[in-house]
Amino acid sequence: MRGGDERSEGLFSYVSCEARVPANHPLRAIRAIVDETLDVLSSDFDGLYSRIGRPSIPPEKLLHTLLLQAF
Repeated sequence: MRGGDERSEGLFSYVSCEARVPANHPLRAIRAIVDETLDVLSSDFDGLYSRIGRPSIPPEKLLHTLLLQAF
């Protein structure tokens, strides 16, 4: 079962990630491209997950994390 993208930023930090990354940082442009691409792929991801069972970590969140580690 595919899980939802629930944010838990408040649990770990008093400063959000948005506040830490400068407005003109190249990662912001990359993030916009990645978000747009993952939105297009969202329906494909839905087809890969069961409708029953325990919710998983959303694949979009996993891919975001992997890309951030790569950059």
